[in-house]
Parts: sequence; structure tokens; C-alpha cells
Amino acid sequence: MKKYCLIFTIFFLSTKLFSQNREFKSIKEALAFSKPDSVFVLDLSNQELGDFPLDILNFRNLQKLSLRNDHLKAVPEEINFLKNLKVLDLSGNDFSVLPKSFSSLGMLEEFFLDNNNNLILEENIEIISKLPSLKSLHLENNHLQKIPSNFKKLQKIENLYFVNNDFKYVPKEILGLKNLKSIDFRKNPISKNKDFYRVENHGIKIMW
Repeated sequence: MKKYCLIFTIFFLSTKLFSQNREFKSIKEALAFSKPDSVFVLDLSNQELGDFPLDILNFRNLQKLSLRNDHLKAVPEEINFLKNLKVLDLSGNDFSVLPKSFSSLGMLEEFFLDNNNNLILEENIEIISKLPSLKSLHLENNHLQKIPSNFKKLQKIENLYFVNNDFKYVPKEILGLKNLKSIDFRKNPISKNKDFYRVENHGIKIMW
């Protein structure tokens, strides 16, 4: 009896692990495979959706979601239903401001906002700064030359990615981020000014 219980337990755990690691490429595929609560990774990138598919909200246990290059015109207030999200990619879309409810994504650790030409960074920082678990923020290829003064509100951020922007100098606002561990400035026309060395002296790793 113990042997059968052990076999069942191993089968159950392996099935659960497989489900958690499986990446679905469409909502239809995800629903065909399993119940909505068993979908943890959903990649809907490069599908040029235009509108945010509200059916995504059925997957309440989603941990990783990509809507990269889908030309989303807006992000709905209801995105806060996805309470278990840890990684979210909203790069390559057309919206300018995130909804205020976005700050309720309490488990979000890594957020991608690359290639968003319409982004109003200052307004979004007010919302992003309220995410309690956010550690990594990607703002790559956004034609940034500077960052807004409220950037210093990102006190929990550990990793920043500014690859392929237009920074000529290290922004002084970076110095106020007490938990920052690394910044990626590759593919920027950046020069080593005094703030560059001050950042280095704070023990922050700079990639450039």
C-alpha cells in the first residue's frame, strides 16, 4: 500500500511540476490542456492583438505572462486580478499609462517595458513604485535621454536595464536607489562623468 501511495505522490508532483513549467502560446491551447487554475505560463507575444484579451483574467494562478509586441492600446484595470504574477512583459505596445490598479500586483518581481514609444514614464513610475516585490525593471530601447525626478521612489529596485537608449551620462537620480545592485547601460552613448564614479563607489555594477 505504501508503495502505491509513493508512486501516486511522485506522479502527482511530477504532473504538477510539468504543468507549472509548460508554456502556452494561446488561450485556446491553455484551456484545451487543463483547467484555468493550472495555467502558470502564458506567452501571447507577437500576435498584434490590439486589445488586451480579457480571457487572460481567468488564469488566476498565472506567474509569467508575455504580451510583447501586441500593440495593446490600453491595459485594463482588471489586470489586478492576476495576483500571482511574478514576471510580466508588456514591451512593444502602444499604451501610454498603466492603470492605477497595476500597483496591486503584489508578487510581481520582474517587469519589461521595452520598445514602448508612447510611454509617459513619469506617470508610470508613480504606479510602478508602489509594487512591493518588484526587483527588476526593463526600460530598453525607449529613446530615453534622462529619467524623471520621481524615479528615486523605486526604492526596492535591485536591477535596472537601460540597454539601447540615448543616455550620455549616468542619471544622478540613480544615486538615491538604496537597494540597487546593477544597471545595464549597454548601447548608450554614455560618458564617465562624476556621477558614473559615484555610482561605482556605491558598489553598484554598471554594464556599459
